[in-house]
Amino acid sequence: MATLRIRLSLLLTYFVFAILLNSVGTVILQVIHTYQITKEAASVLEGFKDIPIAVVSFIIASYLPRLGYKTALQIALTLVTLACIMMPLIPAFWTTKLLFLTVGASFALVKVSVYASIGVVTNTKAEHASLLNFIEGGFMLGVLSGYWLFSAFMDPAAPESGSWLQVYWLLALLCLANLALLSSTPFPKLELPPAQPLKQDFIAMLQLVYKPLVFVFVLSAFLYVLIEQGIGSWLPTFNNEVLKLPNQLSVQLTSIFAASLALGRILAGVVLKKLSWYVLLNSCLLAMALLILLTLPLTRDIQHNAGVGLFTAPLAAYLFPLIGLFMAPIYPVINSVILSALPKARHAAMTGLIVVFSALGGTTGSMVTGYTFANFDGQTAFYLCLLPLSLLLLSVGLFHRQSKQVVA
Repeated sequence: MATLRIRLSLLLTYFVFAILLNSVGTVILQVIHTYQITKEAASVLEGFKDIPIAVVSFIIASYLPRLGYKTALQIALTLVTLACIMMPLIPAFWTTKLLFLTVGASFALVKVSVYASIGVVTNTKAEHASLLNFIEGGFMLGVLSGYWLFSAFMDPAAPESGSWLQVYWLLALLCLANLALLSSTPFPKLELPPAQPLKQDFIAMLQLVYKPLVFVFVLSAFLYVLIEQGIGSWLPTFNNEVLKLPNQLSVQLTSIFAASLALGRILAGVVLKKLSWYVLLNSCLLAMALLILLTLPLTRDIQHNAGVGLFTAPLAAYLFPLIGLFMAPIYPVINSVILSALPKARHAAMTGLIVVFSALGGTTGSMVTGYTFANFDGQTAFYLCLLPLSLLLLSVGLFHRQSKQVVA
């Protein structure tokens, strides 16, 4: 029963943060209209989210097992609750930056704690991979819910209005409810090696990168998140400006991307029982490239249609987000492979590296896509995804080769 409560609290914490983290694409679209700022200026929101994730993970990941995963999660939820309350009370672009900075720093605590806790409550590699995919699937359901939640507070008749800010009252309540559940859930204590100075814990985390398997892994994670965030953060704006859809509909149709990611991760849990993870990932990467090449030509020369609706949008609005279906298995699979190869006491340090390089990849992807979007066009921005996609295909091959060797 205690283990079930832990799993539920981890899942719900991840669910809440999924809504907040992946709202950046929606918020970019809204702040451009509400606060009248440029695309380049709005693109920094991804950095305000991801850079704190990287910095905080880098500094404290190795210390979290001693602080306690439950305590770390409680701190994160408390900070984010306060940041959510500020959004409607002080509507300004700087408040939005502060929100994402807080969400990013807090998510560093959350992701390291959640990933490391999975190792505590599971006993086999298969059980670890199953629970990780389940929680990542719950994360994607949170992303999917977020698009519809935000769109419900938008005013289609006045895109520049700040009505969407009222959603943060509801998000603050969700954080408080989750904090109450977490606080009433007992967590087991992790058996740790003898205490050593924080500096040595930090150095031990950095030394993980010298392992060939870990080095190739962080490269793969960086490239994957670069692609996912580049597409996810700018898809609402792509729908709005390239496919000529209203703000609210642009956000609603972006939910297809999140739904595809969620479905893809659920299906991957079934497929991986019968198919090698390496074969699955290669197939997914090739399918992603094919979908980009076949779908983006359909987005050319689309004319504005005042009467467009949920079921009458251009075909590309439904097809392109399906890339998430093939993208979905990549991240949880490579994470599970690397974590299963390391002792449980090192999972927090390894997760710190995962978070750091994922955050750097996310910021890079969003800013490059935003720059290309502003200076060229949306099609060019998304065609550029083919470059990191090709590099990811190569790095996954190297990762597979290194994973056959025993990690000391």
